[in-house]
Amino acid sequence: MSQIFTFTIYSETKNLPATWDEIAHSNIFLSSKYLRVLERSAPLNMTCFFIGIFEDDELVGCALSQFLNSDLLASYGDRDKCLKSSIRTFAFKKFASHVLFVGNNMLTGQNAFVYKERSNKKAIFKVLHDSIIAIKAIIKSKGKTVHITTIKDFEKTEVIDLQSEFKSAYVFSTQPNMVFDIRDDWKSENDYIAALSKKYRDQYKRARKKAIGIEKRKLNLAEIIALEDNIYALYFHVAKNAPFNTFFLAKNHFSIFKEILQDDFLFYGYFLDEKLIGFNTLIKNGTAMDTYFLGYEEKLQREKMLYLNMLYDMISYSIKKGFKEIIFARTALEIKSSVGAKPVPMFGLITHKNIILQSKMPKFFGYFEPKTEWQERNPFQ
Repeated sequence: MSQIFTFTIYSETKNLPATWDEIAHSNIFLSSKYLRVLERSAPLNMTCFFIGIFEDDELVGCALSQFLNSDLLASYGDRDKCLKSSIRTFAFKKFASHVLFVGNNMLTGQNAFVYKERSNKKAIFKVLHDSIIAIKAIIKSKGKTVHITTIKDFEKTEVIDLQSEFKSAYVFSTQPNMVFDIRDDWKSENDYIAALSKKYRDQYKRARKKAIGIEKRKLNLAEIIALEDNIYALYFHVAKNAPFNTFFLAKNHFSIFKEILQDDFLFYGYFLDEKLIGFNTLIKNGTAMDTYFLGYEEKLQREKMLYLNMLYDMISYSIKKGFKEIIFARTALEIKSSVGAKPVPMFGLITHKNIILQSKMPKFFGYFEPKTEWQERNPFQ
């Protein structure tokens, strides 16, 4: 007797099946507690859908989908008013401002779905495809049309498997995921420093010397709430100066994160003369440490080499606590490479509702995702 695969779309975590976390246990970013973070503090222009995949009546898969309506973004193109940027902005709003993600646009890596190993992968992907059609119908019923659908971030073999179901989709690759592998024989920061070549040991010493006078503190929930305005100002300074944004975090995002994930979410503040000048955040995900959002004062960041010191602090903590790898994500590729992170190519699938634009997707995609030029470093002996 053949099994019947179905799906259910949830908009509230209180309605998730009781066995949800049994399926999602291997990835904190699909756990019910993380989904509660999204439920309570997702970006204003983001709507989240939680997808349960069933074999007969048994839950066998969990997936996350996010709809981003960039019409609600506060501004476009504020950073660069040149003609090319203006044209790109107009085209984006006209043809690509309503995007449905299968996966998490706030993270790098395969955080789209998880399913029981014994399950029929082909059937799972077929139901996932059907659930996307259903989500588009929900969005259309609310007066919006999805321009682009994308499934992200996968390694090459994974995306080939998906393509067998999503046949019309274009396979794309964006900036790589920067992953730092922690060697088995490293037990402390000193072991890491000893493995560096002289040039990069000198870089480490120079950065640490620049940071003299800065106090690093792990903040609890009450402290995060008390500093919420300062924290958001530092985050927003970094976010608004990024080349391109599809969302901005809610002001309460970090406090909600800490409230719900507790010890699995780490918030570090950097203080100079008792003033918060920067922060970074980390999320424990099994044997991996995921870096999350950060913020800083630009002038002091340059003077104190603050960003580089944050990277060293993340490495030191993760080694000390026995993690196997650090997910440094994309962006700032070269500086992450200089501390030892390696690029892992990430792939996805993308489709446009307009058949003509879909046929031109290789050129169309490259227009909105210009190639990043950077030089990979090897800091080790």
